[in-house]
Amino acid sequence: MSAVFGPAGNADSFPYKSSVDAPKWIAAQGLDVYEYQCGKGVNVREETAQKLGAAAREAGIALSLHAPYFINLANPNPESLQKTIGYIVSACEAAEWMGARRVVIHSGALMKRTRREAMEIAIPSLKAVIAACDEAGYGHIALCPETMGKINQLGDLDEVLELCTLDERLIPTVDFGHLYARTLGELEGHEACVKMLDRIQEVLGENRARTFHSHFSKIQFTPNGGEKMHLTFQQEDFGPDPAPLMAEVARRNWSPTFICESAGTQAEDALTMKRMYLEARG
Repeated sequence: MSAVFGPAGNADSFPYKSSVDAPKWIAAQGLDVYEYQCGKGVNVREETAQKLGAAAREAGIALSLHAPYFINLANPNPESLQKTIGYIVSACEAAEWMGARRVVIHSGALMKRTRREAMEIAIPSLKAVIAACDEAGYGHIALCPETMGKINQLGDLDEVLELCTLDERLIPTVDFGHLYARTLGELEGHEACVKMLDRIQEVLGENRARTFHSHFSKIQFTPNGGEKMHLTFQQEDFGPDPAPLMAEVARRNWSPTFICESAGTQAEDALTMKRMYLEARG
């Protein structure tokens, strides 16, 4: 087993009109995985999703799906929780149509609460989400809570790992760009990567840690808010640098999924990461 790499959605260089053509194009680039984007809502038709799934199987491309951005596990309003459950169940339905086995979900916003108060709301909310997904027949699809990039959002590394202790099926989406941005550039370099990977292993155990889900891109941040915008690997004013992470994952012989979220160059930058990883493996 080795790490796998691919883009979030379609890069600017993607030459086709339909995402159904994405798997064959991604495979031709030398990549392994594709994360289908439902950030603005689950609007994909069943027929289209099934065609995408068939194309992915033919090309040997694994699929994941990003659920709507407006999920907020930390909103105490019962009506909001029902909406969140609906968004995630719909995302799992679309994932099932296309054969995706991982669905990335946002953790939520603090909404002027302390981080602990927000977590105490998010934990039972996520339990309710899991129960609803099980009831709908999607218990085999892994939900992947994501580390978030803005300081006022729930979802630093420890918070996401705590959420993932609720059920063995939960897989953290460790967004290294987000963690870099929300710490205003502190989580950067080899030592930071070692500490983050050690922490994942400490909380979840090595078997779960070694196959974590991940997003990676360089991200511009502001001193007050954290994440501002995603960048490309060519832009060097902000990090994080992918090389130390690739080297450390290769050293551990872990096999995570790396989804690149660079701004328009996500396929090219995913390939850059894969080359770094393979070079580090020797």
